[in-house]
Amino acid sequence: MSLPLLAVTCLLAITLCYSGKCWLSPFGDCRKCRGMGHELKTDRKGRLKRGRDCRRCKATGKRIRIGRWIYNRAARTYRAGTR
Repeated sequence: MSLPLLAVTCLLAITLCYSGKCWLSPFGDCRKCRGMGHELKTDRKGRLKRGRDCRRCKATGKRIRIGRWIYNRAARTYRAGTR
């Protein structure tokens, strides 16, 4: 198998796997709070305690995946253009 054909096959496999993941699970954990919905702080003794709510995910702990966001935007544009 030639090198360019192998590279195209690998990229196609990765793209299909990511598309399947976006279809089955459109929401992933928030990158800022790591899916907790809030940040962790430590008090003066070093014990963990709850911090402020995460502003990025609005304390849900979830975010929409980039692939799903692109799909939603394309579908919305297509629907608006065909009316």
